[in-house]
Amino acid sequence: MGDVAEVYHACYRRLVVQLFAFTTDLTEAQDVVQEAFARALARPRGFAGIDNPEAWLRTVAVNVVRRRWRRRRVLDLILLREHPLGEPPAPDTDLRTDLTRALDVLPRTFREVIVLHYYADLSVDEIAATLGVPAGTVKSRLSRGRAALAAQLDGYEVARA
Repeated sequence: MGDVAEVYHACYRRLVVQLFAFTTDLTEAQDVVQEAFARALARPRGFAGIDNPEAWLRTVAVNVVRRRWRRRRVLDLILLREHPLGEPPAPDTDLRTDLTRALDVLPRTFREVIVLHYYADLSVDEIAATLGVPAGTVKSRLSRGRAALAAQLDGYEVARA
C-alpha cells in the first residue's frame, strides 16, 4: 500500500472511527485524520519506507490530537484567567452513546489506551510504540481505565470470556 490514495480508501473510515472514540468529536476526528493524510502527501516519497502506513497515520493523528489538547488547555487557562465562565452549555447528547459519554469523562491517558486497544485492536506493545510510553505503563493504564469505565457504565452487564 505505497500509494496514498489507495491507503486513504482502505483506512480512512477505520481511522476516523478510532479517532472519534479517542476525541469524542466526529469533526475533530475527521480533521486530524485528514491532517495525517496531508502530512503523508507532503512526504517526498509518500509511504515509501513505511512498513505499516495505517499505523503511521494513526500515530500522526494521535500526536496531532495530543498537541491540540495541550494548546487548548493553555488557551483555556489564559481565557479563564481573563474572563471566568459560567456554567458550560449542556452537550448535545442525542448522538452520543453511553459508551461515548463514559469514554469522554475518563482521564485522557486512560481513554487513549482503551481506544487504541479496543477500537484500533492494537497490542500493548503497539500502543506503547504509538504513545511513546513503556509497555508496563500501557498495561497499568488499561487496567485502571477498564475499572474507571466499568464504574461509569454501572448497570450494564459485562460479558465474561
